[in-house]
Amino acid sequence: MRRATLMHGSTLSDRQAIWAFVLGCLAVTAGVAFHLPMFLMARSMGYRLADMPMDGTMTFGMVLIVAGVVVAAYGLLPRNLAAQRAAAQTITVSAPEDAPIGKAHWMLMVVLVIALTIDVMKPASLGFTVPGMIAEYGVPKATVSLVPFFALMGTVVGSVLWGVIADIYGRKASILLSAVMFVGTSICGAMPSLAWNIGMCFMMGAAAGGMLPVTYALLAEMMPSRHRGWSLVLVGGLGAAGGYLAASGLSALLQPIFGWRILWLANLPTGLALIALGAFIPESARFLIARGRVAEAERVMRRFGATVHATPAVLSSDPAVEERGDARRFGVGLAGLSVAALTWGLVNFGILLWLPGDLAAKGFSIGAASGLLAQSSLIAFPAVFIGALLYSRWSTKGSLVVMILVLVIGLAGVFRLEVTGSGGIVLPVALLIVGSNGLLAVLLPYASESAPLRIRGRAIGWVAACTKGGGLLAQTLSILALVPAMSVVTASVVAPAVIALVMIAWFGRETRSIDLRLLDAPAAMA
Repeated sequence: MRRATLMHGSTLSDRQAIWAFVLGCLAVTAGVAFHLPMFLMARSMGYRLADMPMDGTMTFGMVLIVAGVVVAAYGLLPRNLAAQRAAAQTITVSAPEDAPIGKAHWMLMVVLVIALTIDVMKPASLGFTVPGMIAEYGVPKATVSLVPFFALMGTVVGSVLWGVIADIYGRKASILLSAVMFVGTSICGAMPSLAWNIGMCFMMGAAAGGMLPVTYALLAEMMPSRHRGWSLVLVGGLGAAGGYLAASGLSALLQPIFGWRILWLANLPTGLALIALGAFIPESARFLIARGRVAEAERVMRRFGATVHATPAVLSSDPAVEERGDARRFGVGLAGLSVAALTWGLVNFGILLWLPGDLAAKGFSIGAASGLLAQSSLIAFPAVFIGALLYSRWSTKGSLVVMILVLVIGLAGVFRLEVTGSGGIVLPVALLIVGSNGLLAVLLPYASESAPLRIRGRAIGWVAACTKGGGLLAQTLSILALVPAMSVVTASVVAPAVIALVMIAWFGRETRSIDLRLLDAPAAMA
């Protein structure tokens, strides 16, 4: 009788939580809908809303959005947090080493690729909105550059924040809450003020910043060990490529008709689609057990060929396990990953964006410069697949070191070209892009396999934030018009790249097919 009562209470609580989440989603969606009339009324003006006053309906819609996010969060996040965190300390979930890839694994990979595509598409759309914003608001490009700058700043905050949320409240909960915020930020498409656009860009970045680290954490915990490496790299790579393809496709299809604002309003249907995909995303079994939902956890893990059990004592007494879990080694290795992430941000958001202007200054036409970069990109395109192959079949640490080394060689080649003015440009730029793409493809998967479960979300989130941190530094230089000569930039970026290379090569852990339970030994979590 007591067991039945407890189960009934738990079910009632879960139903209340579901209804709270649904109600929150409806409120956010309604809040966005209240902004659409102003956008539609501007049809005769080419959907230009600059300097138009916000009416009461829009203000009420913004209140609904804020309230809806709070209510949705209430439905997603647990109440007895302290007890759940204590219960989770002795829980271990693992997939069998040689388990085959089943339908559930493929379905999860497809869903996460779609989720990442939607996630990457949002910040990627910013580049396509800048020209329209300059024309509508009549401000210099440097002023409009604050929009992507604050979006990038939001992703830094979001990567750290959602990593913490994922570790405390669960992977699925953080993904769904992020999606609700996506829906809310679509009102930027109806904001008449540039200041409001900048503010909403920050919120969009904060919502988008955590999707990638949470996805890696969830996938690492669900995939069998021998399939984990290639699936992590492939899902991340395809999601990133799909996001940029979707952003450019929507821009080409819709912007000529509805203007730049439609790319913001697209957050409404895509965000709702992401929420709907949540039905196919499983929650972490460890989190479910901590909430007392043991039967649900067992059903989820049976689908994925895994087992749920208490942490065996041998994990804390095996010398080999304690060596792997050495806290100092993990700390230095994480520092190396952070430096590598900062380096990638400087290259991707700095050097690769400044190269076209640098080539134009050297006498190349814009068309010729774009053609050279396009040729380099075509050569570099297979980097994601090469990285996935090396990562899964050869060595996780080795593939990361190789990609950083290729990046260093590419930087050195561009530096030599800048200093001497001789030699071909396609090969060094191609190596730079190969190194950049390859580094991004393996960096976060490696971070997800190097951190203990208890802090995995936070560790991946921190490394992801560092990739954006390098971009923030590069964009700050652009906004302040303080970008140095390309020879100085490449020489400066080589130094942290080499530091990261040495730190990872010396202190990094080989994680290929490792049982992730080994990382949860007391030494690893110290």
